[in-house]
Amino acid sequence: MNSFKKIPVESLEINPFERIGKNWMLITAKKGDQVNTMTASWGGLGTMWNKNVAFIVVRPQRYTKEFIDASTSFSLSFFGKEHVKELAYCGKVSGRDENKIEKCNFSVAEENNTPYIEQANLVMICKKIFMQPYSAESFLDFHIMDFYEKKDFHTLYIAEIESILTK
Repeated sequence: MNSFKKIPVESLEINPFERIGKNWMLITAKKGDQVNTMTASWGGLGTMWNKNVAFIVVRPQRYTKEFIDASTSFSLSFFGKEHVKELAYCGKVSGRDENKIEKCNFSVAEENNTPYIEQANLVMICKKIFMQPYSAESFLDFHIMDFYEKKDFHTLYIAEIESILTK
């Protein structure tokens, strides 16, 4: 049973460095009637174009990228420490190879046709408003190129946070 309540986006009080960078999140999207998710620890929250936004970055080889690209929205799901093993698993295993959502005993729910993981304690429903692949020419700090030995540059997605669900 869904035990989430909606809160105004402006009332969100989290430390994004902790919640995203250290505790990770799941990015979940839908393509047709299929749902896929991936663990991410890079991204952020802020304001762009007078909108409350989240930004994420996804490498081209990630299966979830196909789902994000096929959809107008995605969700960001945040968890307590009790789900660290599942988050690690969702970061290592591809949805191309198995249904990792099912394997982790996660359940998918939807808000405005956007899938999210019900076991989370905080969910952001996000509508895509911008995307751009990174390019080598864009990097001013050339040491960052060490992250891209294969030249598999991330795509940046900026999305308006449409709603926040919390337990």
